[in-house]
Amino acid sequence: MAKRFSFGPFWLDTVRGTLTRDGTAVAVGQRGLRILEALLEAGGEAVSKEALTRSAWPGLVIEDSNLSVQVAALRKQLGSSLPDGSEWIVTVPRMGYRLPGAAAVEDGQLAPHDHGQVDHGARPSLAVLPFTHLGDDPAQEYLANGVTEALITALTRFRWFSVTGFGASQLYMLKPVDGATAAIELGVRYAVQGSVRKASGRWRIWAQLIEAPSGGCLWAERYDFIDADMFEVQDAIAQQIVGAIEPELLKSAGNLSARRRTGSVSAWDLVAQGSWLFHHVTRPTHFKARELFRQASLVDAELTEAHLWLARVNAGLVAYGWSDDPALDLREGRAAALDAVQMDEKNPYAHYALAIVSNYADEFALALRSAQKAVELSPSFALGHLVHGMAALFSGDASGAVQGLETGLRLNRYDPQNFVWYTLLALAYLFDDKAEAALKHAEAALKVRPGWQPAMRAAAAANAVLGHGTATAFWLQQGAQTPAMAADALQPLWRCNPRWQEKFARWLQDPQ
Repeated sequence: MAKRFSFGPFWLDTVRGTLTRDGTAVAVGQRGLRILEALLEAGGEAVSKEALTRSAWPGLVIEDSNLSVQVAALRKQLGSSLPDGSEWIVTVPRMGYRLPGAAAVEDGQLAPHDHGQVDHGARPSLAVLPFTHLGDDPAQEYLANGVTEALITALTRFRWFSVTGFGASQLYMLKPVDGATAAIELGVRYAVQGSVRKASGRWRIWAQLIEAPSGGCLWAERYDFIDADMFEVQDAIAQQIVGAIEPELLKSAGNLSARRRTGSVSAWDLVAQGSWLFHHVTRPTHFKARELFRQASLVDAELTEAHLWLARVNAGLVAYGWSDDPALDLREGRAAALDAVQMDEKNPYAHYALAIVSNYADEFALALRSAQKAVELSPSFALGHLVHGMAALFSGDASGAVQGLETGLRLNRYDPQNFVWYTLLALAYLFDDKAEAALKHAEAALKVRPGWQPAMRAAAAANAVLGHGTATAFWLQQGAQTPAMAADALQPLWRCNPRWQEKFARWLQDPQ
């Protein structure tokens, strides 16, 4: 049976796992809430330390100091003392603790908090559930809370989906549920949940992304970090997880919209369908995607995503040599990107769109500034780092390109267009006189798209520099036998860096 306890200005809701003071949520850890519930259940009587320990750490053997830490934290979180000057939690010598004063108890089956309908055709919505602390030391529970807060903060920087606030996620601190159930109760389509463990100077974090309607796991990953400053580690965790989750959300939203064939279609739905086609990276799908983005901008002229995706697809058409009028498409793309930035200057995708268009218009200074702004707005935004690396390479700075490309690929290892980014990184290393690293990344590009001719040429050049004549000949032969796309997405690199183009051509001379 669900219960709610009222004491002083506080309400403890056991089904939702929340503690509020005058209607405002109080951030209390899961074990602290269990201790508080046990004290309230006792109705003002003393509760032994053993009983409180069993409530907070069921099935575990812990030291008494762990309970003392939790009680001290609870006292701090409950704040000021009672009107008579006594503490909210009183120590009973040689026994345990009690919570003085009467508490009103309300029984009944409570409806889930903010129960709503999962979004259908609207902008995607997401909740980050409280990460579970798996260690035995209660003093470390704050680490899981910190990771949860850092994730929510990082995810809110992406403005194409909505994120439920920290207060709502705290509902599941005391009474954890599976991600799909929580997402449905909160009225969101997706939920992120996971765990944190710290042991022997290392952090191990596990996270997964759940879709509410199906209950399916869209993505899951485990991360290991060497211990360092708490805030640095939390930021690193958030950056890694968010960098992986955000592209998965985009892919899922696009797939969902592509399957939706009936009923009225919103501007957002058109954008999502277009993004799904865009990531096929073929000439027909790029043109179909552009028409959808154009339609979306007519249906809702204020939808930032319609304009920024129109900019992205025009840049892609020019990059891959599919454009019938590159100058015209770049003008349309630039105008659309500028509109997107003006509509929502805090949207990292808008600045990315302007950066990618600027790269193919040979406006590298603008591309670098726009990419830097995208990363400032969202440090975990992989595309922001990648397009910054591209702008640096196209402008002739090979060593400066490496960091952005490396960071972006680390954050987003599964982007459908990573074969281009890996190839760019291979060339950056090649022109920075690091042929072994260049070969490694050219091969990584070919794992993503085995028939990508520019990556074959990069692999041939790297092998030539390393003196591997047989491997050089192999990749040259493979490239000659592979149908090429209309363009290799590298035109600005060769057009603006003729000395590199000449050096690359010498490397590709047939080995004798």
